[in-house]
Amino acid sequence: MARVTWDGFSVVEQEMRALVADPRWPRLPIMVRTRSVVERMLVTPDGSRWMYGAHARWYRLDRVDARWHLSAPPRLTSARQGAVPAPPDRPPPQTLVPTGPDFIYDRGSTQAFVGPDVPRAVTEPVRGLLRTYKGLPRQDFPLTAFRDVFASDVPSTVAAVWGTIMWCAYAPAFDGNEALLSMFGEFLARPLPGDDWVRWLPAVSLDTLIGLYTERMRAGAADAGLRLAGLMIETADVLRADQRFRPRAEALFAMAAPLRAQPWADHHAIAGGAVRQAWLARCPAHLSPATLADVSPGEHFRHVLYDLVESLGYLAERGADPRAVAASLLGADLAATSSDLVTLLYPWIDDELRHALYIALADSGHPLRGCWPVEGELPHAMAAPDRAGAAAVLGASYATALAWCRLTGSLRPSHGFPVSSALVPTIIHERDDPPTGPVPPPPGVNVVDTPSDWLYKA
Repeated sequence: MARVTWDGFSVVEQEMRALVADPRWPRLPIMVRTRSVVERMLVTPDGSRWMYGAHARWYRLDRVDARWHLSAPPRLTSARQGAVPAPPDRPPPQTLVPTGPDFIYDRGSTQAFVGPDVPRAVTEPVRGLLRTYKGLPRQDFPLTAFRDVFASDVPSTVAAVWGTIMWCAYAPAFDGNEALLSMFGEFLARPLPGDDWVRWLPAVSLDTLIGLYTERMRAGAADAGLRLAGLMIETADVLRADQRFRPRAEALFAMAAPLRAQPWADHHAIAGGAVRQAWLARCPAHLSPATLADVSPGEHFRHVLYDLVESLGYLAERGADPRAVAASLLGADLAATSSDLVTLLYPWIDDELRHALYIALADSGHPLRGCWPVEGELPHAMAAPDRAGAAAVLGASYATALAWCRLTGSLRPSHGFPVSSALVPTIIHERDDPPTGPVPPPPGVNVVDTPSDWLYKA
């Protein structure tokens, strides 16, 4: 007879997903839903209390401040098999009880755009949008955003496509040869920030993206403003085919698409300076996590740090704790920027991660310091099992670094962060993905791309 192994975390996840998937769940009284969560809380052998709650994610009860913190669950077998049900003395905050829609959010992929290529089914339609709209009159579409990226004679139609790509990207780190990036070469004012291999690009805010549209609307050029919004819709629609873009592309599409049928939908919001709020109000509940970076930088930081721990899950098979390793890698990036910033991050992580992060920064002889890059490379023991895994860690680490920069108001280094940069050599030497097949240009279109090699020599 096969031996049945108990894994409390997996059991609770399965049970809660089944409960929340029931159509009756959202209509149940909050106290009934809370009781279902409480009955499935766990305690691990080290005394840590865990709850599977809102957003289909785990929370850990902080032993210092007695608050529930979003925190990726343990991966070590001893912790998971030793977890037993243990309701706490008091119920959790109602905001951490699943509502229903939050459990169906598609988180896509944490991979950056280094290694696995963006498929031609995405790059070619985007290229088509640029060819169609790059020649519109600049006086009708003045460049009002991304002036540090594009030449002054570039119309805002190009900026709308670029901004949509960057807002929808989970982690905007791109291989310098990535077609989705190189097609913008003819429009750039200067080389993009990065190193010999990767363009380390900043995250784009929703305000910046919406600003392209609202500037035209406020200027009385409604047709141009709606054309820009339409370009965002079309670009987001295309990007949904790649899981690294899909969650945010779905959200952007949902926020902007109503303008197609109701071009007047934002008129009152434009007059009152509340277009951002109007767009966010149109975002369906199950897609709202995609807007966290703009709505709550602190919560966004928690979620991407959770992603980083998950991407390091393969280390559990080697006897390492992915949670502690993630804290150490966070410390490596902070140390290269400013260790003083760590005090601004402590309130957003639980006491266990807080302690691991403190030790990694304070004690150069601690084993956690052995996770840090040395001479631009991660230790061999940290190597991901394959290219996809390495790309996932690279993306999650870069997204985490961008998140704490946004949260603390610190500047992003143009050459990248130590951890994500150290992962590049493990990916970049491999061949790019082969083309899935030729994608012919539209009939009658003579395809001539402008060479842009010089733009990728920083």
